[in-house]
Amino acid sequence: MNLSDFDFDLPDKLIALNPVKPRDSSKLLRINSSETFENTIFSKLTDYLNEGDVLVVNDTKVIPSKIIGYKVNIKKELTKISFTFFENRENGQWKALAKPARKINKNDLIFFKNDDDKFYNLFAQIIDKKGGEVTFDFASDSEKFINILREKGDVMLPPYITSKRDIKEEDNSDYQTIFQNNEGSIAAPTAGLHFTDNLIKKIKKKGITVEKLTLNISLGTFLPLREDSVEDNTLHSEYCYLSKKTAEHLNEVKSSKNRRIICVGTTALRTLETSFENGIFEPINKKTNKFIYPGIDINSIDALITNFHLPKSSLFILICAFMGTNKMIKAYEYAIKNNYRFYSYGDACLLEK
Repeated sequence: MNLSDFDFDLPDKLIALNPVKPRDSSKLLRINSSETFENTIFSKLTDYLNEGDVLVVNDTKVIPSKIIGYKVNIKKELTKISFTFFENRENGQWKALAKPARKINKNDLIFFKNDDDKFYNLFAQIIDKKGGEVTFDFASDSEKFINILREKGDVMLPPYITSKRDIKEEDNSDYQTIFQNNEGSIAAPTAGLHFTDNLIKKIKKKGITVEKLTLNISLGTFLPLREDSVEDNTLHSEYCYLSKKTAEHLNEVKSSKNRRIICVGTTALRTLETSFENGIFEPINKKTNKFIYPGIDINSIDALITNFHLPKSSLFILICAFMGTNKMIKAYEYAIKNNYRFYSYGDACLLEK
């Protein structure tokens, strides 16, 4: 199975650079076992949900992870480096992507400064470097650094957006779901971006419950796959959590005949598949590098709400595993022909087995 099997051509005009407003006015493409596809809008999602169904959402919160640091040489000359922090490790250590990485080395001290050109009283040492990935040691200043990220950092929008426009103030709210609770992601679980408070009220009024889990989105979700053979690729590990209470509820739903588990987003699905062993959901609190591709059965859910993904990405490959590659290639051809908007700020699809 080659990576090229999951490639397709997408016109640039269909890459969504901004979200629609209100959020639930985005288009929704329903895809199931029939040969036809159904066009609707996201605000009508309740028409396709049944009383007793359970929606499972990712409640992660995006942190402003991108910030500028400075390397200072003996002559007190500054070298400006852009860092995207993607993992808060133990003991004050953080991992980041550096750009340009060639200008820094292991053991360098990096300073961070504010808008009025005065340095923060904060610096960190690079204790490890592998390619463009670096590990910082903030020692006892890790909490101080988190506060600086919150105050001065930028959200890390995908390059297919930032290559065409600047980051705007409203991105800080647009790029968060209404379920946000547990801080730790560098990217949004984008399927959740379509939900509004009013839509959730309608969903609950119909007798549908909403369960939450957490997967803190990091490099494993959005880095491109490198190996031509799909099976040879591995994903970076990402933290995920599913509570005992939620696991018990999902097991109850799974054992009934007329109730469905409807997953919101590929990150939530990877968490559920990590939890689901021998037909049972188990509570989890660990990292996962679960990579799902055709040939791997997905048995934890009945339906999936997700956005339209990049070609040759682990996310597109995952939905091909769920619905079948030929089915999804045809669905994407249909979506392109009908001007669906793609990627993070784009439209959504409802996949039903």
